[in-house]
Amino acid sequence: MPDLRTDSRIAPVRLASYDRARDAWPLDPRVVHLNHGSFGAVPTEVVAQQDAWRHEADLNPVGWFPRLGEKVAAARQATAPFVGADPDDLVFVPNASAAATVVFNALRLEQGDEILVTDHGYGAVTMGAARLARRFGARVRTVGIGLLDDAETVLARFAEEIGPRTRLIVVDQITSPTGRGLPTAEITALAHERGARVLVDGAHAPGLIADAAVAGGGDWWFGNLHKWSCAPRGSAVLVTQAADRDELWPLIDSWAATDPYPSRFDTQGTIDATTYLAAPAAIDFVEREFGWQRAREAMTELADEGERIIAESLQHGVDDAVRVELPMPAPSLRLLRLPRGIGRTREEADDLRLRLFDEVGVETAFTSFAGIGYFRLSVHLYTEASDFEAFVERCVPRILALARS
Repeated sequence: MPDLRTDSRIAPVRLASYDRARDAWPLDPRVVHLNHGSFGAVPTEVVAQQDAWRHEADLNPVGWFPRLGEKVAAARQATAPFVGADPDDLVFVPNASAAATVVFNALRLEQGDEILVTDHGYGAVTMGAARLARRFGARVRTVGIGLLDDAETVLARFAEEIGPRTRLIVVDQITSPTGRGLPTAEITALAHERGARVLVDGAHAPGLIADAAVAGGGDWWFGNLHKWSCAPRGSAVLVTQAADRDELWPLIDSWAATDPYPSRFDTQGTIDATTYLAAPAAIDFVEREFGWQRAREAMTELADEGERIIAESLQHGVDDAVRVELPMPAPSLRLLRLPRGIGRTREEADDLRLRLFDEVGVETAFTSFAGIGYFRLSVHLYTEASDFEAFVERCVPRILALARS
């Protein structure tokens, strides 16, 4: 058995109020957390803020709900600048998939029209696009993009694939299964030249990309706040300046249904809107304690270190290079190739994720692309070199054993 010990030289991140960033998050110390990109992690301070909102609602429901729309509107005003948006262009939604559903519900197609998606798209959003197509007798076509295709090549692929019946393009700003960026603003410009519209899936972008909504382009853009922004789960935003945006409706019809966009989204019955109200506190927490630009730089350094440590330990069990040099990498996501035969499908990758959590207490994300399995490493400020070393100690021997078997 090879020596899996590592020599790491990167120190834990220090925040303004904490010697170790990890102390600012209520994460289980018995678990190794290397999958921030799936469900995020909420700082203790933000958890307390959300709990305070909930407590206020529970004390006086009649005093809470009639005025909730005003509170959500204020949170919208505070959140919009973080993604580079005007507050009047932004609404809160429960998650990125919900934002896609809001847009799909508003669109009208004709028989024979087509929607373009990519083979890097998030499965649930692609399923929503397929449902939209079925409603009108349209079709979905997949644009194949090579894992290592650069921005120019990606744009050329869309130039080839956009046809006279293409009405909608759904494309990721940062891809979920492969952790790479796509040139969505340039794709938007090309699509508009050809008479098509673009829905940009920016689920991973807020926090990782400055002014993410502006950078992403699109007729509609959406992003999760519960991932890198560290807001409570159940908080995301949809941004649009589209002329027909008054055709967008919340998933729940409520008493604000006769209001225009965006205010009709501020009131949605008795949903737990404390996720929205606490989002500005999460954004402010990172800015106050470390600074968002510094955070992106620190997460890049952490991800690079983790990639180095884990790749070295896996390499002898993988025929090809473990490290994948993505052409448009995200600051805190890295893709590492698994041994042949491991994680070849989404189902196999998900099974491996749960197996390692149950057996050795490591939170991971495994993914597949073109029949090849990958470990998708994702980090935040609370990640430390000891987490990478724990992955090497606990997970690598099991992964290699699975490959041999």
